[in-house]
Amino acid sequence: MTEQMGIGKTVLENEIEEKKLAPSQKARIERNRQKALLLRQARLLNKPYSKDKNDVGQKVKGPAKIIDTGAGFFLEDDDDEDKLMANIPIKHAPGPVITENKIFCDDCGKEMQESYLKTNYDVDICDICRENEEKHNLITKTDAKTKYLLRDADFDVRDPPLKFISRKNPHHKSWGEMKLFYEPQVYKRAMEIWETEEKIEEERDKREDNKEKTKRKKFDKKVKELRLAVRGSLARKDRGPHQHEYGEETYDEEDDMYSKKCLTCGHIDTYEKM
Repeated sequence: MTEQMGIGKTVLENEIEEKKLAPSQKARIERNRQKALLLRQARLLNKPYSKDKNDVGQKVKGPAKIIDTGAGFFLEDDDDEDKLMANIPIKHAPGPVITENKIFCDDCGKEMQESYLKTNYDVDICDICRENEEKHNLITKTDAKTKYLLRDADFDVRDPPLKFISRKNPHHKSWGEMKLFYEPQVYKRAMEIWETEEKIEEERDKREDNKEKTKRKKFDKKVKELRLAVRGSLARKDRGPHQHEYGEETYDEEDDMYSKKCLTCGHIDTYEKM
């Protein structure tokens, strides 16, 4: 009885110590303990009867043998403890729940295996929640550059490069394939560059003003050129028809021809003399 109480006390002390351990350490110790119990019971089944008896035929109890189980505790090898240990039920602790491979949708929170957005854009959104196109929209590169004022380098060079899928242009099949990006990821990239939507709007207004100024400058330049052209034509009309002012006469012996050149317009008058 005393030995049983000692063993019980040891178990209680072990339980107190186990409370200070992490769950993973407790699970490992429990597995080792259960393994030791299984090995002990198997050994008891194969153990021969003790031949240590006195002259009267009574069993003689020798000194207990200490066995290191390698699981963090020791066992005493005596028959009384064998009976006690044999009666201890073996509890198989349930295995730990592994959640590393489980994927949950960021919108509905339900478990999912795979989805379209997960495969193509590495986004934890199930196919049911993806039907909300306003929230999970795909956008072309051209529209993304216009809407969020991004450059090509913001898509491909800046880390990490944005994921996309290639699709044929439904409006112009002869054109090259268009790239479709996940708009929430494009929006996040835009916020990294511009910080706020207000700054994007300010930059858009600034660019529109610059475009208007450039268009106005081109228009004013064309008007000025047109005015100069009209003034030039009017000035020529005021002077009347052009009258040539020829220089000295020259003679070509090979062709037997005479010629003279206008000093104003460069016209050459060729003739022969009878």
